[in-house]
Amino acid sequence: MSSGLERFKGKINQVSDVVWEIPTSYKPGMRVRAVIYADQDLLSKMAQDATLEQAANVTTLPGIEKFGITLPDGHEGYGFPIGGVAATDLEAGVISPGGVGYDINCGVRLLTTNLEEKDVRPLLPDLLETIFKNVPSGLGSSGKLKLSSNELDRAVMEGIGWAIKKGYGIAEDAEHCEENGMMQGADATKVSSTAKSRGAPQLGTLGSGNHFLEIDLVDRIYDNAAAKAYGITHPGQVVVFVHTGSRGYGHQICSDYLQVMEHAVKKYGISLPDRELSCAPGNSPEARDYLAAMACAVNYAFLNRQIITHWVRESFEKVFRKSSDKLGLESLYDVCHNIAKIEEHSVEGGRKKVIVHRKGATRAFPPGNMLVPKDYRSVGQPVLIPGSMGTSSWVLRGTEQAMSLSFGSTAHGAGRYMSRAAAIKKFWGSDVKKKLEGRGILVRAANIKVISEEAPEAYKDCDSVADVSDRVGLAKKVARLVPIGVTKG
Repeated sequence: MSSGLERFKGKINQVSDVVWEIPTSYKPGMRVRAVIYADQDLLSKMAQDATLEQAANVTTLPGIEKFGITLPDGHEGYGFPIGGVAATDLEAGVISPGGVGYDINCGVRLLTTNLEEKDVRPLLPDLLETIFKNVPSGLGSSGKLKLSSNELDRAVMEGIGWAIKKGYGIAEDAEHCEENGMMQGADATKVSSTAKSRGAPQLGTLGSGNHFLEIDLVDRIYDNAAAKAYGITHPGQVVVFVHTGSRGYGHQICSDYLQVMEHAVKKYGISLPDRELSCAPGNSPEARDYLAAMACAVNYAFLNRQIITHWVRESFEKVFRKSSDKLGLESLYDVCHNIAKIEEHSVEGGRKKVIVHRKGATRAFPPGNMLVPKDYRSVGQPVLIPGSMGTSSWVLRGTEQAMSLSFGSTAHGAGRYMSRAAAIKKFWGSDVKKKLEGRGILVRAANIKVISEEAPEAYKDCDSVADVSDRVGLAKKVARLVPIGVTKG
């Protein structure tokens, strides 16, 4: 075992090159085993922070089914590891906001285009600058929309449909979006006035940190049939990533309900090894209220990516002097990374309704599943795994194996290896920017410190993450993408 894993020697079992288990004997209170999907190097990185300890802690949640799961991009988070999945029985289990996270429905959308590198390279500096000016970004940024609290309530109840009615996009955008861009059960009366006051000015903003807009090239195609179905046609094709979430609106909802859940833990007599796992029974009023408020934040994030997509299209139209339909700019798919959903899965030989917590995890449903868009149903749901500014990103497709291995889930990104504070100490933003430009990757950021925080070396290798997902069978490789231009808040 590597040095990072020494303290787990004899406590973690190797099942295969990419599958590991922490047995229930590891610590008192574990109800099921913890399963980790990772190669030796990724597992070693997880052992250097609290990821594996958190993975074991998750298995103590009442009503947890089968196993707790840590995906290949797993790293330390709040309560759950980021890259964590757990399904709890809807009736006998609990829901934990720590299993969703603060940035509810942080997620990513991928747009395909009719452009090639030769079309974009000469105009790339102008394109990045135009996008940067057109899409508000940065810490605490305010958007171009001015919404009243009542209008915000309507928007989060209607989801993407609200934006499309307002002229921000087309009907096909909703069809190529998880939940069709509107999670059911949203109830704005369950959202605090503080969350609404934070959210109203931020709709249509990118935010900061690891959120980005990225222009990529298709580097390599692995599955021609799936790629064709998704609109990925050939190496050199230009595609665009939109990565952001529910901003201060979702963050406040999480904060509010963590307080509610801390009281609920005492009220219902739930014993936990970590207060960050605070939760409530799935059939309790506290759980119902959280799910209703969380759905509002989910829809806010869908709206956010939809409105930003519209402004990205406008930016391309301005720079290339062509309409977006001639440029392409079609939504391939939009996936959630932080969410809890009531789904039906096979458990102990039967079908059961469970609450699937996906924290830093992407849904990966198989061919034939009715929740996959009709035009993708023959190949399976698109899985989008974005990289880290200077590294590859991936498109994969969901599999039938994922339904039994991970409740239909896989990794959501490269996964941090180094904290933001550590990255700032180690990397100078100007040096990172210069190095990326030397590789042909232009970067535009609101703050040079963000470039330090988000240095590619602060993340795990996205190729390794995609490779493990593929080898385990959680999702199969379709196409590898590489960046040429990035804007960050």
